[in-house]
Amino acid sequence: MRFHFLTIFPEIVESYLSEAMLARASDKRLAKFVVRNIRDYTKDKHKKTDDRPYGGGPGMVMTAQPILTAYDSLKLNLQKRKRQKVVMLSPSGILFTNALAKQFAKRYDDVVFICGRYEGVDDRVRKILKTSEYSIGSFVLTGGELPALVMTDAIVRQIPGVLGKSESLEETRTASPHVYTRPEVLVYKKKKYNVPEILIGGNHKQIELWRASQQKKSEKKPQSVEN
Repeated sequence: MRFHFLTIFPEIVESYLSEAMLARASDKRLAKFVVRNIRDYTKDKHKKTDDRPYGGGPGMVMTAQPILTAYDSLKLNLQKRKRQKVVMLSPSGILFTNALAKQFAKRYDDVVFICGRYEGVDDRVRKILKTSEYSIGSFVLTGGELPALVMTDAIVRQIPGVLGKSESLEETRTASPHVYTRPEVLVYKKKKYNVPEILIGGNHKQIELWRASQQKKSEKKPQSVEN
């Protein structure tokens, strides 16, 4: 599966892709990552990729030409368009979920992320490339790079062989949000903090029930800022 990133900040993307699970997926040839710097494809002598919005208003808008030229440089097989997905990141887009991550991993060979900046991307890019808009939450970020990486991370985990065993996927088993490891007794500032006894008793049925109860408690927590 190939992931393509069109961005004016390639270093942000490349840094994350070069570590941990994503790097291993690349080494195993289970995923391939292609990063294109949009500035390399502009016809402007100053490498400019944005301009003032028609109709007035604050900020700048990313111009269509360098993005479209960068997309063309990917040389994707148009005969397999059904196996391709072009994604624009937007706070108003479809909320990306783990269920969608699974669908992406099964359906597509190529995913192209257009990482917008400023006030957004000239809407003619969306129309020409027939992009789909996705969001990772109801908040605004300064660019599309982080959401694209979040989506990539979630999708790559679903590719068979990336995590080694299917059991490694937390969503396929009962996984408590509260986990512990050695030592059994942690001493911090003269106070002892113990691992819950149920986890060290060896009764796997009780452990599973405890994990399920912790999971339910976490799901019921109100979505508010804690004091």
